[in-house]
Amino acid sequence: MDLVRKVDMLVESTMSRRDGSHDVSHDVSHAFRVRDMALSLASEKGLADPSSPHFSSDSLLVVEIAALLHDIGFKDVVSKLTTDTSSLEFDVVQDADRLDALGAIGIARCFMFGGSKGAILHDPQIFPRINLSKEEYMSTNGKSTTINHFHEKLVKLKDMMKTKSGQRSSVKRHRVLESFLFEFYEKWDGRA
Repeated sequence: MDLVRKVDMLVESTMSRRDGSHDVSHDVSHAFRVRDMALSLASEKGLADPSSPHFSSDSLLVVEIAALLHDIGFKDVVSKLTTDTSSLEFDVVQDADRLDALGAIGIARCFMFGGSKGAILHDPQIFPRINLSKEEYMSTNGKSTTINHFHEKLVKLKDMMKTKSGQRSSVKRHRVLESFLFEFYEKWDGRA
């Protein structure tokens, strides 16, 4: 059995569980979507083309395995192996993960995540936190809402894309988020 198939099976068995070992917005479907998007972005970047200056015989394998494992709990292991996050392979995996947090899928995942954490949907008296460090973002102390997550993270992702393909793909998905938020606030306030 080849390495990718073994990783597929590991991801499937680990991330398909519904035992509370991981949040449901980071499930096996998310891992497979990120893998597929990362491979697509990698191809657009020339990582699959032997005539491209970006080509390496291992690049697609690295992208595929990294994308599959990106949420499975090996972040500590990977961070010990390298602190270099400036490779094209890293960029396409990160962009693919961010793209999956945008658009219709991103909206659905946001509500799954909020629900799994017991977050309230919205409270107009709890304002989105801005200019947060990563540590501040991770520590809500019960002072955030699911809707605030859009403002605290999701609407910022479009401007964080590292590849041209990721930037292009993020534009429409970002518009979907903005349109959703406009509609949400309009309906929250009881307007038709």
